[in-house]
Amino acid sequence: MSAGLVPLLQASVAQTPDALAIIHGERRVSYAQLWRQVGAVAGFLRAHKLAVGARVALLMDNSPAYIAAYYGVLAAGGVVVALNAATKSRDLSNWLGHSGASWLIADGAHPELAAVAAARAREELRIVAVGASAVSDAIAWGEVLATPAQAPLGADPEAPAAIIYTSGTTGKPKGVTLSHRNLAANVKSILTYLELSGADRALNVLPFYYSYGNSVLHTHLAVGGSLVLENSMMFPHKVMERLAAERATGFAGVPSTYALLLNRVRFQDYDLSSLRYMTQAGGAMPTTNIARLRAALPQVALFVMYGQTEATARLTYLPPARLEEKLGSAGRAIPGVTLEIRDEHGRPMPSGTVGEIYARGDNIMRGYWNDADTTAQVLRDGWLKTGDLARMDEDGFIFIEGRSSDMIKSGAHRINPKEIEEVIAEVDGVAEVAVVGVPDDILGQTIRAVIVPQPGVALVPRAIQAHCHKQLALYKIPKLIDFASELPKTASGKVKRYLLSAKQ
Repeated sequence: MSAGLVPLLQASVAQTPDALAIIHGERRVSYAQLWRQVGAVAGFLRAHKLAVGARVALLMDNSPAYIAAYYGVLAAGGVVVALNAATKSRDLSNWLGHSGASWLIADGAHPELAAVAAARAREELRIVAVGASAVSDAIAWGEVLATPAQAPLGADPEAPAAIIYTSGTTGKPKGVTLSHRNLAANVKSILTYLELSGADRALNVLPFYYSYGNSVLHTHLAVGGSLVLENSMMFPHKVMERLAAERATGFAGVPSTYALLLNRVRFQDYDLSSLRYMTQAGGAMPTTNIARLRAALPQVALFVMYGQTEATARLTYLPPARLEEKLGSAGRAIPGVTLEIRDEHGRPMPSGTVGEIYARGDNIMRGYWNDADTTAQVLRDGWLKTGDLARMDEDGFIFIEGRSSDMIKSGAHRINPKEIEEVIAEVDGVAEVAVVGVPDDILGQTIRAVIVPQPGVALVPRAIQAHCHKQLALYKIPKLIDFASELPKTASGKVKRYLLSAKQ
């Protein structure tokens, strides 16, 4: 039985072997070249006795090597564990241990690689380094690519294909486990409403280790399209120059991506006549920015979308033709997905009433890796409890009203406040701490920490941030640090986070 992403790529290779699959700087990689690399990775892993279902972690920025490694792992029968390349060894080591990864394929120059290797030295973890590395026993990527290629193994549609970690807390990481069927179903749905073809060329700024970027990767390879990799938004005008020079037809971003472009570049200064569509997900984009974007690029179809990692990526899309009519909506269910709004008892609610979004479809995850209890909390009789609150109108379009969970969405990042609280609690003199997201025009949310010092202790915000800097990725460091004599709590002792989010 065979299913999933590898057969989709294989079909693209067979149809247009000489077409460009990847454009990365000056590099141009055809489908035939990519397929040879995928086969070499598969051959290498199988030559080293990788068991079917064994986990192989990736720690890389977007690159041709990342893509070859991802598909090579799947072709060898392994499970991809895509690690957030922007985080620290504390989280990376935790995820590696939790997933039981036996291999790590990493950028040799990754600043945390040596620390990860040292932390996992006692484990059966073998490391492949792409480029020069300080890890002395790492296997060179060139050795992997020199391995004779092997044909892909067939995959059980229900078998795990990928694990994406949505939380880095030391106590209980959450690894969303996606099957081959989940990944293929997500691709099929997105191709249907975006109407992608081999003529499409997307400029991608989203990390592949997040579900949004991951779906951009797989959808374009499935139709024989091209991916232009641009790994930084530090210089927005350079991104726009690349978009124009490569004649890109598509662009994907989170609200902060578009806010940055709207505030830093003049779209009319660039030839964007090839641009056919843009997609937006990763949190709600202010309607004022939607209006500005539509005014600046009236010829480009803008798809507003909503989803979750637990749904492989996508749950809804708003057809561009109905954008003005349904302004503020996250759209309707994508093909193959059914949505319901339910009350706290799991009972369907009438249109116009606020409740929790439940979702069902072939894209819904298998569960959280090695965590049956947490899985049972969100998967009910084939339905995913999203934790998001919304109302649905009579046409089936949902309007998200808030989040029932405490997760913070800042830019493209989904952040669990508890892991930041754990780090801040390590600082001498901290009695209590609560971390929340507060509204931000650019990022959607920015991080605020409210700290109750121990009696007689004077704490300094800069010292708190310095400690966080040693333990956390930059995007997890609180921008706002305030002190209080106590935290607002319910009668049962739970922190009223919504009161902290309301204050700035």
